[in-house]
Amino acid sequence: MALRVAVVGGGPAGSSAAETLAKAGIETYLFERKLDNAKPCGGAIPLCMVEEFDLPLNIIDRQVRKMKMISPSNVEVSIGSTLKEGEYIGMCRREVLDGFMRDRAEKLGAKLINGTVHKLEIPSNNKDPYTLHYADHSDGSLEGTAKTLQVDLVVGADGANSRIAKAIDAGDYNYAIAFQERIRLPEDKMAYYQDLAEMYVGDDVSTDFYAWVFPKYDHVAVGTGTMHVNKADIKKLQAGIRARAAKRLEGGEIIKVEAHPIPEHPRPRRVVGRVALVGDAAGTVTKSSGEGIYFAAKSARMCAEAIVEFSNQGQRIPTEADLKVYIKRWDKMYGLTYKVLDILQSVFYRSDATREAFVEMCADMDVQKLTFDSYLYKTVVPANPLVQLKITAKTIGSLLRGNALAP
Repeated sequence: MALRVAVVGGGPAGSSAAETLAKAGIETYLFERKLDNAKPCGGAIPLCMVEEFDLPLNIIDRQVRKMKMISPSNVEVSIGSTLKEGEYIGMCRREVLDGFMRDRAEKLGAKLINGTVHKLEIPSNNKDPYTLHYADHSDGSLEGTAKTLQVDLVVGADGANSRIAKAIDAGDYNYAIAFQERIRLPEDKMAYYQDLAEMYVGDDVSTDFYAWVFPKYDHVAVGTGTMHVNKADIKKLQAGIRARAAKRLEGGEIIKVEAHPIPEHPRPRRVVGRVALVGDAAGTVTKSSGEGIYFAAKSARMCAEAIVEFSNQGQRIPTEADLKVYIKRWDKMYGLTYKVLDILQSVFYRSDATREAFVEMCADMDVQKLTFDSYLYKTVVPANPLVQLKITAKTIGSLLRGNALAP
């Protein structure tokens, strides 16, 4: 028998899974509803992703080497002096990154289907195939042509509102909303953001997260994230970040407005039967940084590697227990990273006093080095114990000064 796998969703997660499967010679179908989709997101990717996923430099718009953290009272702390030669944060537009990764998976043998999966029919036993009901848009129409496909395994990479997750009753999760305006700036203003990104904290820009100004190809992305999902709140917070950055955005024109849900924690069930969830559908976004692109691609690759391994290169159908090995490996590798970032978010984003303390702490070189290393290389880097102690003492000192430890 030859294994057949459907990957639903053609973002970085779906494309990574499809690429790994296709490389192993497994019959792979990759579904994407909108081939020119531009997901609203900060679009920052860490250095390790460029290397690990073999991304060409021409898909990176900007190499950011300087970061400004801006406190509620507008104290600015510059970060980035600890970066070594050749280290940077990559800024990319999602339509460019996603398009590249999807095309590569197709070139390696994945069958790309421009279609919307409406329904997943689940077999009554663990042998029969899953049936996907989908609308094929290859004729260019919005409603498309109704079609079905039968496969042995399904990888759900279809984002925060995942239909695959609903079909397998994977359970719900809380989500935040990211709202963003793309603003084209006059040349002199754009020059300021040449290799600089800004993060703003404060109740006026986000009650539980941060707001950002990230440079892209010929514009900046100005946005905010929050768990408070009503429209009036988000409008108010977006007005807040526009006001805080007003001087730097003078003369800019809005070229696009975007909003998107971001999961706040993993779904209760990420593997059910022969269906596995990856990326946003599984809830792999981190707290504190709200970063998801690398983790989405990485989770999908790890899932696909488990499928290749347990199917014996596509010779047998993996079981639910086989697929769950991917979750075990994932949690072992990144569980601590998520816990640490979760704690950081609950400590530092509690009030404007704690945010002031947080920004003050960012001025410390040891803190900067630890933060950048863990961001660029995706590990909670165990600094030497003395540095760790110093950082802990600094954290507590800053929090005490800001009366931030009061309940």
